[in-house]
Amino acid sequence: MSTTVDWNEQGDWTAVGDWGAWSSQGHKVDVARWQARLDELRAVHHVPGAALAILADGEIHELASGVLHRGTGVEVTPDSVFLSGSVAKVYTATLVMRLADMGLLDLDAPVVEVLPEFGTPDPEATRAITIRQLLSHTGGVTNDFTYDAGRGDDCLAKYVAAARSVALDCPPGTAVSYGSLGYVVLGRVVEVLTGLTWDQALKDLLFAPLGLERSMTLPEEALRFRVAMSHLGEPGQDPDPAPAWDLMSRSAGPYGRVIVSAGDMVRFARLHLDGGTAPDGSRLLSAEAVAAMQRREADVPDKWTVSADGWGLGWTLYDWDGIAGCGHDGAAIGQYAYLRVVPQAGVAIALMTNGGSARLLYADLFRELLAELAGVRMPEPFAPAAEPPQIDLTPLLGTYKREGVVITVTRKDDGGAHMRYEFVDGMKDLSPPLDMDLEPVSDTVFAASGAGPSFSEDYMPVVFSTLSNGVPCVYVGMRATPKVA
Repeated sequence: MSTTVDWNEQGDWTAVGDWGAWSSQGHKVDVARWQARLDELRAVHHVPGAALAILADGEIHELASGVLHRGTGVEVTPDSVFLSGSVAKVYTATLVMRLADMGLLDLDAPVVEVLPEFGTPDPEATRAITIRQLLSHTGGVTNDFTYDAGRGDDCLAKYVAAARSVALDCPPGTAVSYGSLGYVVLGRVVEVLTGLTWDQALKDLLFAPLGLERSMTLPEEALRFRVAMSHLGEPGQDPDPAPAWDLMSRSAGPYGRVIVSAGDMVRFARLHLDGGTAPDGSRLLSAEAVAAMQRREADVPDKWTVSADGWGLGWTLYDWDGIAGCGHDGAAIGQYAYLRVVPQAGVAIALMTNGGSARLLYADLFRELLAELAGVRMPEPFAPAAEPPQIDLTPLLGTYKREGVVITVTRKDDGGAHMRYEFVDGMKDLSPPLDMDLEPVSDTVFAASGAGPSFSEDYMPVVFSTLSNGVPCVYVGMRATPKVA
């Protein structure tokens, strides 16, 4: 067990929720107890290795458990680095907000005013999509355009050019639909405005001023450190090392690859807890920008896949019985990252893992940590209703389609619902079709089995909704897929 302490003057933070007033003062972190709990839960959920960092009462505690690689037996240490997956989006969003603070960017300007080469197959939508919509996942762009634009410094420019032919999931402004493509576009905006690559801009404008010595974006930079290996396997069993450490292209960086230690992740989060100031007192973000990122831009019909109640600018937003929080989840080839921030309590927690039933480890551990340190009562795991409601499936049956994916909802012989999730076109070789029975939670929310506990604890949420233009859609994995037949 290893612990490091990092001091920060934060004052007395207070949160008010259904549990009454809460202050982080007096709730010191019992490091030995949480180390034992991390060890225990990691083993129960077959996670090879994990790193945990806790910021509370102005102190950062870094814990480690297990091994970085089951094949070599190298142990996880607090300074080990992991792939953070989509948590990278919050870093890119923070970078964009720095540029907006500098007067270089208007969040409500159409993207094409800053980046004329941006485009979609819909000219009207192309002219309408704004920077704010890309930050809040309301621009309608897709998530699953995994184009490899090479390793050169022009990779983001090449990706944006290739994305001009990629269809939108839905018209801009009609719904939240998780869109990684939009974050590559934002990364390219950063490059155009700074004259730097996205990787270098992140170093110069965030990593260096925050003193983040174990944060990087390129695989070769990670070789200086103890690096977690990805592991893959069946639920309930110890996973094996993956065939490759990281299959993402360099152009995935703005949405999916910041390589980081758990401690550095909460040091990054501390910028947002401290109102935009760095540890040395310099201001990196205005207080207004910090608040804007945590202000709800859109409600989220699917409140279960990433425990989201809404979306801000980059941040996933949570409402825990009246206590506001923000954070993000990330997944990268068997590695899973979880960041939760409770601004009113001055608490931030980061968990990095390298395989196994990581979602279950996160759920068990964070329920206890957030309750003790921030007075937060996390919702119970998503599951079918104890007494399933009787519903009319007819309006929900049919075919739903977005770029690379076709979803078909049919009625089974016993009257229940079945869903086939199929990859098509450029994504057809990504995975065989997924066939899942749907168990009703409510008239529009269903629980599907078969996705694996790392994704959604025990069941995958499937949520039927309607775009603001009146078109029915279904949410799977936070992606809105419109009905076509």
